[in-house]
Amino acid sequence: MYDFYRELIANNDSKIVLLVMDGLGGLPREAGGKTELATARTPNLDRLAAVSSCGLLEPVLPGVTPGSGPSHLALFGYDPLKFKIGRGVMEALGVNFPVERGDLCIRLNFATADAQGLLVDRRAGRPKDEETARLAAKLQAAVAIPGYEIFFQPVKEHRAALIVRGPGLAEGIRDTDPQVTGKPPLPIAAADPAADSARRTVEVLTSIVAQAERALADEPKANRMLLRGISFFHPLPTLAERFGLRACGIAAYPMYKGLARLAGMTVDDRPKTPADLLAVLKERWAEFDYFFVHYKYTDSSGEDGDFERKVRMIEEGDALLPAIEALRPDVLAVTGDHSTPAVMRGHSWHPLPALLHSRWCLADNLPGFDEVHCARGTLGQRPTLHLMALLLAHALRLTKYGA
Repeated sequence: MYDFYRELIANNDSKIVLLVMDGLGGLPREAGGKTELATARTPNLDRLAAVSSCGLLEPVLPGVTPGSGPSHLALFGYDPLKFKIGRGVMEALGVNFPVERGDLCIRLNFATADAQGLLVDRRAGRPKDEETARLAAKLQAAVAIPGYEIFFQPVKEHRAALIVRGPGLAEGIRDTDPQVTGKPPLPIAAADPAADSARRTVEVLTSIVAQAERALADEPKANRMLLRGISFFHPLPTLAERFGLRACGIAAYPMYKGLARLAGMTVDDRPKTPADLLAVLKERWAEFDYFFVHYKYTDSSGEDGDFERKVRMIEEGDALLPAIEALRPDVLAVTGDHSTPAVMRGHSWHPLPALLHSRWCLADNLPGFDEVHCARGTLGQRPTLHLMALLLAHALRLTKYGA
């Protein structure tokens, strides 16, 4: 799709800001009730909804529940069905690990299992970052396989990255996270077990997991590790190559820094808090054309099933908008990457609200910004993949097609 747009690209001095409130969409707690977004007090989003074009976005396809990788790639204008990036690669790039072609990258979750080996907490109580760093260092010292380099890198909370470098490795290894408690971690298995490289990879990873479990046996909470997103690094064409954009990624959580790096964005590693996001945006405003600003906290509260906290996090995200608007971006878009209803405690397939504001937008005059009101907006319900073209058009960065 975007190969067509490349011939229409026009460069100018316009500024585009995409504010992604992760997991923004939700569901009511009871029939006829309000979603988290409709419950929250969002004076800034409501004000913008009256003077912006609004709609609903579907990250991949109707009924498909997306991971964070595909949904963000769609936001950046990459077809998530064509460009498939493993979560392990995103985690490794997110902590700025020097990934090489052929490295097998894995997103690692520390978890808690009971005496029978059944999972009781897939996130090990969300340990503090310094605790995760200690655990990664412990594994780095304890795990070794002759002929292979093994790297454990702390990421954030319960997340770490595992990178395996060596001969004969393969993709196509299934996750070991059963996605529910009350079950043991899944055994390491290959989608195509007949291939020699797949069998060798299963052997290597099985040995790593066994050594890690022995090293973690005395830990009160993080006594297991779950492997997810087992994948090689495949470079993407950059936003500069595709759209002529000087792009900057501003995020506090490492995985989203990794996604930004995959798209060729310059990533600022300093943000730790929402206030930091704004400070970096202001400081680097003159350097770039396109800014991806990632706000995580709406998603994590939804995954924890905490409706009230998600409401509060939406309200705190809403409070970021006046400072962004003060920079006078030519185009401002606010949306999420996917829905994370607190009642479902995870990602879902539901379309999520979006608004696009510029001098050239149609004003929908909506009374508020939420799932139901945005369904009435002039953007309609469309694939998230279309958003990048709309941002470029509203920034006057697309020329006329044809005579």
